[in-house]
Amino acid sequence: MGWQMRLATAALFLGLTMAVTGDGGKEENDACVYEAVPDNDAVLCRGLKVSYPELGNLGCMFVPDCNNYRQKITYWNEPVVKFPGALEGATYLLVMVDPDAPSRSSPKARFWRHWLVTDIKGVDMKKGKIQGRELSPYQPPSPPAQTGFHRYQFFVYLQEGKTISLLPKENKTRGSWKMDSFLNRFHLSKPEASTQFMTQNYQDSSGLQVPAGMNRESKSKPRQR
Repeated sequence: MGWQMRLATAALFLGLTMAVTGDGGKEENDACVYEAVPDNDAVLCRGLKVSYPELGNLGCMFVPDCNNYRQKITYWNEPVVKFPGALEGATYLLVMVDPDAPSRSSPKARFWRHWLVTDIKGVDMKKGKIQGRELSPYQPPSPPAQTGFHRYQFFVYLQEGKTISLLPKENKTRGSWKMDSFLNRFHLSKPEASTQFMTQNYQDSSGLQVPAGMNRESKSKPRQR
């Protein structure tokens, strides 16, 4: 019986090994390349997690150019935004903007306001449940073709009981938003947390092409679930 048990165990181990590795390194072939944003953009990465389905946390990363992710992100619903350091008894404001509208080289329409939510309870912010008063409903990243990479930035501010609102002229358009004026109006200075990710129009490239002069790190990992 001893040798039979050993043989059965060996066969089971071999079967598990084949199931994990697949045929010819399938897991490696299916991997996506996750590129970190350049160092000068990484300074914005402070305590905030932004996760999309399939992609996982995109904080300070380029959206991978695989599995149609750069197209999918243009119609996915809002991401899970989590601030683990949030104070449970506090109230927060969340802002998502594109400072590169219509392009980073000529940002004439900055800031493009993609999402603005106020009155978020700290206990929800901590868990990634963005429940509050939505002043600007979520608008997915949709960088125009031939405009290069765009940064999509997220900021969380401590609201401190203030009643936040947009002016009528601010409500007329999302583009050319005077974000600094808005923040000054409500005495919102330094964000409690922030992050960003970068992407470009899905038709513009196959294979990541980082703008000239940008240093980057590469991370290859399988698709996240």
